[in-house]
Amino acid sequence: MNFNSAAFLVFLPLVVCLYWLLPFRARKYALLMASWFFYMYWNPLLILLLLASTGIDYLCGLGMDRFDGNPGKRKLLLCVSVCMNLGILFFFKYWDFFGECVSGLMAFCGIPYRVPSLNLILPVGISFYTFQTMSYSIDVYRRKCTPEKDFVYFALFVSYFPQLVAGPIERPGDLLPQLKKEHRWRSEDLKAGVRLLLCGFFRKCVVADTCGIYVNRVFDRLLQANALAVAGAGALFCIQMYCDFAGYSEIAAGSARLMGVRLTRNFDRPYLSQSYGEFFRRWHISLNRWFTQYLYIPLGGSRRGLLIRLRNTVIVFALCGLWHGARWTYVLWGLYAAFFVCLESVLEKPAGKITERLNIPLNNPLVIFTRRLYMFLIFIPAALLFRAGSVQEVGQIIQSLLAADFSLTNALGSLGMTSFSIVSLTLTLCAMARIYDFGLYDLPDNGNRTEEAGRQVSGVLMVLVIALCWLALLATEDAAGFAYFQF
Repeated sequence: MNFNSAAFLVFLPLVVCLYWLLPFRARKYALLMASWFFYMYWNPLLILLLLASTGIDYLCGLGMDRFDGNPGKRKLLLCVSVCMNLGILFFFKYWDFFGECVSGLMAFCGIPYRVPSLNLILPVGISFYTFQTMSYSIDVYRRKCTPEKDFVYFALFVSYFPQLVAGPIERPGDLLPQLKKEHRWRSEDLKAGVRLLLCGFFRKCVVADTCGIYVNRVFDRLLQANALAVAGAGALFCIQMYCDFAGYSEIAAGSARLMGVRLTRNFDRPYLSQSYGEFFRRWHISLNRWFTQYLYIPLGGSRRGLLIRLRNTVIVFALCGLWHGARWTYVLWGLYAAFFVCLESVLEKPAGKITERLNIPLNNPLVIFTRRLYMFLIFIPAALLFRAGSVQEVGQIIQSLLAADFSLTNALGSLGMTSFSIVSLTLTLCAMARIYDFGLYDLPDNGNRTEEAGRQVSGVLMVLVIALCWLALLATEDAAGFAYFQF
């Protein structure tokens, strides 16, 4: 079920209440059943894939523990786990894409053969839970964590409903001990969880969905949009994409925190970054950590010279783009990001020497603002690549930009903006910039009752704003699900 649905607003309080009312020994069973129900809400048959991935990695983990002194068998079990998980992911997510590529290559070579298309239903969140289970197998093989012998706890680690369908991708050493811990009721967890939920719903239901309305209007009529409209849609999609996924991550973290579990912070104000490399350290932190630990470092990381470092960066970002979906636009997005990260790696030392020679202070507010603006501007084309549904749409975007029509009137017409909508959107974005501190995972207990009362008032106001804006969006049928559910 979607987080921004009436069903979830009933489901979450029921599960949390049941969790705290049950004795400790029964909680794991209740949470596992709730998590499986949460996943089956879309399509009950898809639970079979989740169970298959769970069973494979559970048995492989036990096998690696049993054959602790036999490196060959341990490596074989690791290969079984990785190949089975990647095989499931490839078959359901990439088979048709692979078939189109092969068919195109065959046609280019003059061979009249076409790989049959299966038109498979993409299981929700398959990229997330397969990566999470693979991280368990790899960590057991590397002896970074001990195999979990309790199947219920392991199944709960794979299918824990707050982060099941869109992350964060948790490491076994971080999540499993928390699931096995006998948590005690703490008012601090309740407050932190509610704050995170409010911030998440605000980002998604107010900011992301509002920006999405204008972005969709432009992309529905790309050929009629001028350059300013396309650029404006790209800037708004940057905000929409961030608030959609960061909003999901905060709702996930808030839901888990109500039961005493602390999930990984998945975003750390990425648009305050001063470089593209820093941006990706702050954006989708758990996924970038996964690619770093399980792909970039095994490839050699940055230890074997600049050329190897650049090669590894390109490989990781290309695969990261493909991870998001079976489309060439995602691959182009990954290569675009890799280009700027590599460019920064090459220019890092020369630029440092130049700024030192010219005595340019990097902590100067103007320098910081300029670098942040540069980062946001170069991210807009990346956002347009990410939003484009096909290479053909990318061509239409380039065509609109090259036309260099920057008429404000035409742009506002394409976006469907009026004076009122501009003012309301501006106020919404200003509010978004102020909610980060309100949703911090942990706030210092400094005894400031006035500050705490201010947060409570802010929380009530946020509830009202979320409710009103969400109802308005539902009334216009413009409310949308979470974008990252499709991955």
